[in-house]
Amino acid sequence: MTFKELNIEELILKALNEKGYEKPTAIQEKTIPIALKNKDILGLAQTGTGKTAAFAIPIIQQLYKNRDYRKPSRIQGLILTPTRELAIQINDCLEDYAKFTSIRHTVIYGGVKQNAQVNDLKSGIDILVATPGRLLDLMSQGLVDLNSVSHFVLDEADRMLDMGFIHDIKRILPKLPKEKQTFFFSATMPASIAVLADTILHHPVKIEVSPVSSAVDTVEQYLYFVEKPEKKDLLIHLLKEKKSLSTLIFSRTKHGADRIARLLCKAGIGSEAIHGDKTQNARQRALTNFKSNKTRVLIATDIAARGIDIDKLELVINYDLPDVAETYVHRIGRTGRAGNTGTALTFCSEEEKSLLNDIQKLTGKKITIAN
Repeated sequence: MTFKELNIEELILKALNEKGYEKPTAIQEKTIPIALKNKDILGLAQTGTGKTAAFAIPIIQQLYKNRDYRKPSRIQGLILTPTRELAIQINDCLEDYAKFTSIRHTVIYGGVKQNAQVNDLKSGIDILVATPGRLLDLMSQGLVDLNSVSHFVLDEADRMLDMGFIHDIKRILPKLPKEKQTFFFSATMPASIAVLADTILHHPVKIEVSPVSSAVDTVEQYLYFVEKPEKKDLLIHLLKEKKSLSTLIFSRTKHGADRIARLLCKAGIGSEAIHGDKTQNARQRALTNFKSNKTRVLIATDIAARGIDIDKLELVINYDLPDVAETYVHRIGRTGRAGNTGTALTFCSEEEKSLLNDIQKLTGKKITIAN
């Protein structure tokens, strides 16, 4: 049986079942039927809601059904995302969703040599996942042609703004065809992001899921009042007590993340840190080790952790409280996904109590004090 004789819906369902999805998430249920009508989408959704499948599945489905096998593959789907880690993660998802189809895809990002990426592009690609800087670089070399793009995704738009990529985005947009379907996803909608959305979306359907309280309701949370000098001893004690759990630890600073990693390794607890000062290869290696359970403990800053999607992450520890209350919800939302149970432990020193008050005011709940 050839690919053309197979039913695309059956192919995607088969891929989703193999990936462990028993039923669609809220954003998938709301987005996919509308996207299949070729409408623009404005999605307000946090990481971990299943939004990658929400845009990837309809794009794969439409490209598959409209595929002209007499012509070589050309870039018809462009997915822009702010970080290398998230780009790789999205490309991995495409691998799962499109595995029973003939749709070709690849990922390009900076921090590594371009040769392998260029070879993939030259072989013919239907869907391209890219970070803005590397895309602009390869476009300037005449190695990427966006004239055939019919489906465009701008993912994590608010993080694009935080990381200074909005100017790059504005350079890329004029290179895209005017007639295309656009998916615009953001966890938050500050004024500058709203203006950008207005400029690139055409009569979009707004889809909003996972309000800020969702993770607060599904994750068990415990609070430890502990002064700064004692945090390290408490952390080691808890990790040794919960030695079988995969654990993501949040540090407010890059220096702090490195210090925690050294401290834990010295205590015989295998761990690695990821943050913006690490090389792309070092960050990806640490993430791969963590996902494969080679390393049980990963320490991350908030920006480095954005977009990390780890199945069955059991424990999140807030070693430092975040400066912004909403960040706490994003952090703890990385555990307890897809029906799995999750736990979040938070350390709070005297000087962090005002930050704790902001978090509890935002969520409307007091965090249970650990015994």
